[in-house]
Amino acid sequence: MSDGTLDAAQAALAAEHAAVYGYGVAGGRVAAGRRAEATVAHHAHRARRDTLVRTVRDLGGEPVAAEPAYALPFAVPGPAAAVRLAAVLEDRVADVYSDLVRAAEGPLRRAAADALREAAVRAVRWRGSGVPFPGLAERAADGSLKDGAGEADGTTGADAKVGSDAKAGTGATH
Repeated sequence: MSDGTLDAAQAALAAEHAAVYGYGVAGGRVAAGRRAEATVAHHAHRARRDTLVRTVRDLGGEPVAAEPAYALPFAVPGPAAAVRLAAVLEDRVADVYSDLVRAAEGPLRRAAADALREAAVRAVRWRGSGVPFPGLAERAADGSLKDGAGEADGTTGADAKVGSDAKAGTGATH
């Protein structure tokens, strides 16, 4: 496997760390009717994170550690914002898994494609609509990421860069 595969696996691991953190916030604020959905997503991201730790080690790398906290893309004062945050988290996870699909081969590529699909499905459930090509983030003219609805997501900045955005210097945050 190439250094590109290791880098993409590290980026996916970093995104999973951020998703676990983000679901901790979203899960505490989502409406009671969707709390079970948030819990299932939280557990799924924890499982993917743990698998990626082993994958990074198998690729000869030292797994990136979770940050103590992550900058959220917007305030999450209540249930509507929690649902929006969950959709953004899933979009961002899908983005980094698309990079891993491109970089990997064999069973790792298949696992990355499965993770990309799962994140895209969860994003649709949270958002209520899909995007044409999940995992292929569009870029605005200023280089910032656009969210799945085609709107500039307003989350660029210098804090908490993760995944391929950290390497590319785009400043997208979780």
